[in-house]
Amino acid sequence: MIRNVVLGRLRPDASPALLDQALAALSGVAVDGLLELRVGRDAGLRATGNWDYAITVDLADADSYRRYDQDDEHNRIRRELLGPLCSEIARVQIAV
Repeated sequence: MIRNVVLGRLRPDASPALLDQALAALSGVAVDGLLELRVGRDAGLRATGNWDYAITVDLADADSYRRYDQDDEHNRIRRELLGPLCSEIARVQIAV
């Protein structure tokens, strides 16, 4: 299994409501081999150093990750909804 982890930092002028819309849209992405997709905003339990949101996606294997990464709707959401809100995005894929 491959777990894709994404962390994002918002621009100072980014709308929290638009972030919620973007994360909800991402939750609707479905590709063959996608096992589970979770999104969430930072719970604010630390005063400093946190990212604003996280996305975790569990996929059956590397081919499933590639399908997800290349999916047209997934890339539209990244490009049109999340990208304009973020100052930084970090990604990592790990074998689980």
